[in-house]
Amino acid sequence: MTETVAIDRMSYGSAAVGRLASGKTVFVEGAAPGDTVEVEIVEDKPRFARARLVTVAEPGPDRVAAPCVAGCGGCPWAHLSYAAQLAAKRANVVDALVRTGRMDAARAEALVAPCVPSKRQWGYRNKLELACGADGAGRLTLGMRSEGSAELVPLDRCPLANRLIEGAPKALRGALRFLSGNEDLGIFRVGVRGSLRTKDVEVALWTAPGPFPRAAAAKTLASACKNTSLVRVVAEPGRARKVKKVEAISGKGCWEEELAGERFLTSAPSFFQVNTAQAEKLIALVAEGLALEEGAFVADLYAGGGTFSVPLAAAGAEVVAVEAAGSSVRDLRRNAERAGVYVDVVGGDTARILPELGSLDALVVDPPRAGLAPGVVDSIVAAAPQRVAYVSCDPATWARDAALFEAAGYRLALATPVDLFPQTYHVEVVSIFERCFR
Repeated sequence: MTETVAIDRMSYGSAAVGRLASGKTVFVEGAAPGDTVEVEIVEDKPRFARARLVTVAEPGPDRVAAPCVAGCGGCPWAHLSYAAQLAAKRANVVDALVRTGRMDAARAEALVAPCVPSKRQWGYRNKLELACGADGAGRLTLGMRSEGSAELVPLDRCPLANRLIEGAPKALRGALRFLSGNEDLGIFRVGVRGSLRTKDVEVALWTAPGPFPRAAAAKTLASACKNTSLVRVVAEPGRARKVKKVEAISGKGCWEEELAGERFLTSAPSFFQVNTAQAEKLIALVAEGLALEEGAFVADLYAGGGTFSVPLAAAGAEVVAVEAAGSSVRDLRRNAERAGVYVDVVGGDTARILPELGSLDALVVDPPRAGLAPGVVDSIVAAAPQRVAYVSCDPATWARDAALFEAAGYRLALATPVDLFPQTYHVEVVSIFERCFR
């Protein structure tokens, strides 16, 4: 049995939101604001329902033809106009402040700036992460798994990726099939990074521990993606993917990108923003928001390979960077040295190290999706920085932490959504908190 639904908005997720005739909120995958759609209920909860899109009875003004029909789930908002994507992302940030942060709606609307657009809406990604599996004939295949699904969707190309690596799935699939033959080499994931600025391309083969044909891999994959580096990441399969070691098989053994006028080296397990041009906008917004004076003492927490530490040090700040991942710590030290700046790099857990840093003039924090660990906000308040730049990839956990900051005497002065991930619901937020007490 189907029901006609008018779609109102996008959720923070892949689905659009409307209301059933009963008044219950319904989430519909593949719908767009302004659409009138026929849906079939697939999950009925007390407070909401989920429905399958049967047909678009009347398309809304924000609906466009999606150029990719692979169905892997990597671009769930591709059927929305880009203007609608930007508006929805800003609305989701405002909504997070109101619902999760318990902020007055009028103040939230005033605080959140327009979403900063990406110059490239397709072909922007410098990285692809491909899952490995077997096709119906038992041959190795590469693809992606939709969010919440174990099914592997094979890919030949990905239009979200830049032109250096867009065709990597097909090229690597053929090369890895030849390399593997009838043998299981334990490859469960393949990472590919490509820089339009440096022309570096790195292929990272994630494998289970065990023997591996390094020489044959170097020869077979040499021309597949014209890679400048081939590495093997030895790790245990599964969600945790604990890395045991990284082996350089051929080439540079790392990936090089140009960011904010500096060259950054990144090791295969280390994090680097997937949209380089938009990452530069994050850096500019942080620098502008902190308004640092020469010699200001700044802490950069969850510092990664130095995305913020190195530019801040280059601008004259005294920077201490805290990072837990060993590969990122090594990358950060190397990147600071290459840039000719000094960054005091401390390897370890932020919650443990922050209380040891003493008083600060300013602080940058760019945590993982889960947000700040318990107690970190209290430690930041104790360090008494005049301004805090909080960069987040999850509006809900950011809004939760924003409420903690405000309760502790820091006022949220500005929040700027930045679109690093066109065609998806994900959004980065650069926010500035100002100390309200002395």
